[in-house]
Amino acid sequence: MYTTELQKTKAVDGIEDPEKLAAFEARVAADEFIEPKDWMPEAYRRTLTRQISQHAHSEIVGMLPEGNWIGRAPSLRRKAILLAKVQDEAGHGLYLYSAAETLGTSREEMIEALHSGKAKYSTIFNYPTLTWADMGAIGWLVDGAAIMNQVPLQRTSYGPYARAMVRVCKEESFHQRQGYEIMMAMCAGTPEQKRMAQDALDRWWFPSLMMFGPPDDDSPNTAQSMRWRIKRDTNDALRQKFVDITVPQGEAIGLTFPDPDLKWNEERGAYDFGILDWEEFYAVVRGEGPVAKERMKARRDAWEEGAWVREAADAYAAKHAEKKAAA
Repeated sequence: MYTTELQKTKAVDGIEDPEKLAAFEARVAADEFIEPKDWMPEAYRRTLTRQISQHAHSEIVGMLPEGNWIGRAPSLRRKAILLAKVQDEAGHGLYLYSAAETLGTSREEMIEALHSGKAKYSTIFNYPTLTWADMGAIGWLVDGAAIMNQVPLQRTSYGPYARAMVRVCKEESFHQRQGYEIMMAMCAGTPEQKRMAQDALDRWWFPSLMMFGPPDDDSPNTAQSMRWRIKRDTNDALRQKFVDITVPQGEAIGLTFPDPDLKWNEERGAYDFGILDWEEFYAVVRGEGPVAKERMKARRDAWEEGAWVREAADAYAAKHAEKKAAA
């Protein structure tokens, strides 16, 4: 669901074969997909492993704030929709872990990196969900920002990642519409419901803008990722596009945005907006978000409590393999 530039990729150890590197660069420049068995520079492999695993972690951790509201949704219809959304996010995580495994890393290694704090996930999930309106704001804003990030990834240079994103983007579009429909309903409801919707927008607007990662000048991996066609757009370009699309949507249902510098720039044909609090962003990346410790505790507990399921699955697979070998 969510990819931001949270870690700097290490430089390549040693020197790549110049002929293989030139052939690789030519394939990427020609917009060919790179497949798992193809030769690739180690820096490319490491960049993709970092990005795809971070994306997978974000999908799985992203189930937590919404899963907490399934039992408290205001109607059976809302419960069913939210349950389906959380199930989608679990599936996205599985697609992405599988794509990352084609690069030579294991599921266990990725999970251990997440639980130890070595691997990161989207900072947006370290904020609390206080009211039902937050489910609308997350769908509309957070999933809307995710779509903006992920649609270009359908053309990313690594084949398994690009193909996984086709289905993910279709389902994320449903999530965004579901969230906006919640906000529409609340804005058309009682004055208290509209106040809840406005409060949710006020709290989630700036964290949503930070989802695109730091400004291009401070993004350590953007230049290389753009050259290798891992990314197709810069952080700032995607953030601007998101603002330009989302602000009219909010204004259409009577909401106002918590940015005094937000205004339409006729000359640019785009919205101007204020400077984001990047100190807050990096603090949340470091694990200082309001519910960061709670999120990681929930993931570690789920992993430990689900050990018996993994053991049973391994035992079943081993038994099945033995029967097949004996046949």
